[in-house]
Amino acid sequence: MKISDTHRIVVDTCLGLGLKERYWELRKTGTGFVRLLSVVNRRFALIVVQDYIRFLLGGVRPVEGQTPDRVRAAAHWLLRAQSATPDGGVSYGYFPCAGARGWGASYPETTGYIIPSLLEFAQREGDEEVREHALCMARWEIKVQMASGAVQGGPVCPPEQQTPAAFNTGMVLQGWSAAYRATGDRAFLAAGRRAADFLVRDLTPEGYFRTNGDFVTQDTIKTYNCLCAWPMYCFAQDVKDDCYQQAAIKIAEAAMRQQRPNGWIANNCLSRPEAPLLHTIGYALQGMLEVGVLCKRSDFIDAVERSVGSLMCHLSKKGFLYGRYNDDWRPASFSSCLTGSAQLAVVCYRLFEETGTEKYKEAANRVVNFLKALQIVNSPLDGVNGALAGSFPICGSYMTLGYPNWATKYLLDSLMLQDRLSTKGESQLLSIG
Repeated sequence: MKISDTHRIVVDTCLGLGLKERYWELRKTGTGFVRLLSVVNRRFALIVVQDYIRFLLGGVRPVEGQTPDRVRAAAHWLLRAQSATPDGGVSYGYFPCAGARGWGASYPETTGYIIPSLLEFAQREGDEEVREHALCMARWEIKVQMASGAVQGGPVCPPEQQTPAAFNTGMVLQGWSAAYRATGDRAFLAAGRRAADFLVRDLTPEGYFRTNGDFVTQDTIKTYNCLCAWPMYCFAQDVKDDCYQQAAIKIAEAAMRQQRPNGWIANNCLSRPEAPLLHTIGYALQGMLEVGVLCKRSDFIDAVERSVGSLMCHLSKKGFLYGRYNDDWRPASFSSCLTGSAQLAVVCYRLFEETGTEKYKEAANRVVNFLKALQIVNSPLDGVNGALAGSFPICGSYMTLGYPNWATKYLLDSLMLQDRLSTKGESQLLSIG
């Protein structure tokens, strides 16, 4: 990527924002950079400078191999993020410029979908301690569940300050379903039913959720809520109740109606529906894909392939993707949203598994090898070691100057898929030989 291209994208992005939005983006970034200059952040400042130089000069060298070691590094960072909190949840993330400790409070939404990732890692490694950490997260989620069955938006707070969010509820439902399947503990099933019932009640006749929460812009439709359909379908299998399954299909059908012929998905962002984040694009695609696989709906899978095909046209040879896209798939951000890149890799690996189409695996490998180059694995900073940043460069617009836990969760998922599929490929070659 040329520097002139970067400047052009920055201009395009600024033109796409209102004056008020630009002011708050610049103020937030400026405050972070002031704190970056403090003595306590000297080591982190060096990481930021090196990262930005690599971005400007195109100096990222994708990493082939090393996948098992990087899987473990990502999983252990998530465990440190849990240990950084006093309650059993997983810290929002590590943001050195946000405060003295750097670690945020527990975050119910993403703790929920970290649970299945760590349970899979524990099973793969035969690690009982990691398994218990994941189950501790699931038990903590029961303690903070709202009386309505919903899960609160934002970082954990006292019950009187909680506000519900449908998306967060679906993500924690995914964790409870995984915990129930791992243990048979009916406490997880009971909490899951309360959450699933809340989600069913919250659906409009068209298949959209009403309760988007207080931490996003109040648009009528948030298509990324489609990801809730996947845990709802799985929960339907847990309790053998078709009503949850039918609701899941209805949600996926509603999401598919938001897709344009070119694969772009409307009303699909936390704050800017005209230029959705790759992160929320990834949510919508994963929801449609996994429900499509479970209920054998080829139209859902075809819709995902349509969007992925358009995104693959923007994938650089090294594996870089921009963080936002307008409705003609023109980039609307100069930086990359690394969470979204990892999510797209997961979707591509799953498409490869379901369709056997090699181009999806090749694209996923390209993205993951790029992300491995951005994962720092030998840092003296515990908050950085093994994590994936919010943006590339790290001073980019998404989760600026920090490491949100969900970026590393999706990195872990993509790394485990890369490792499993590469091992499977080697085993097949050996059996043929």
